[in-house]
Amino acid sequence: MGGMAAQIPLKDDPQANARALEKVRQDKLREVKAGHDGTWVAHPGLVSVAKEVFDQFMPTPNQIGIARPSPQITAADLLQVPEGDITGAGVRMNVDIGIRYLAAWIGGNGCVPIYGLMEDAATAEISRAQLWQWVKHEARTREGRPVTADSVRHTIAEELEKMHGEFGAARFSAGGFEQAGRLFGDLVTGPEFAEFLTLPAYEYLDDSAG
Repeated sequence: MGGMAAQIPLKDDPQANARALEKVRQDKLREVKAGHDGTWVAHPGLVSVAKEVFDQFMPTPNQIGIARPSPQITAADLLQVPEGDITGAGVRMNVDIGIRYLAAWIGGNGCVPIYGLMEDAATAEISRAQLWQWVKHEARTREGRPVTADSVRHTIAEELEKMHGEFGAARFSAGGFEQAGRLFGDLVTGPEFAEFLTLPAYEYLDDSAG
């Protein structure tokens, strides 16, 4: 069984909705051709898309009888440092999504639609893990700017200001964005990598419940 297609239906934008449905279809097509027996999606409205693909390419109950070559993974492969550029836009996106998710989590919602994708804690974990590593190892963006604790906290302040303008003062205050920004800043600039980002977030959850 493969991973979730994160796209969700977009009712107010037919063209964007069509693109989202096609991404889901391509994702399910890749899975069924790779030998998966089942799949899952982020929204009930996408079940028909996934079912159509699997019904077409997997007419049998499973694909256990179809032999596929196993990849040969070595220790060197597992230790290979990923390649790719760090960008200023990537830093900002990690901050933005991390804060939005944590604000929703503190408010009691662990599954959050963000920019047309259904996100869960894994999204915020990736965002904060990348930022923490970049700060820890004194990485630089493709544009030549160092990723430091101070620069990340500055970006957090900027993104919080944007969210304040986006949601308005009342909704911003009630939405837990300030608490989320403070927590996210601590997570990505602290000396130690927290085991899991929601563990310290429980203190904020208890505060909001109280």
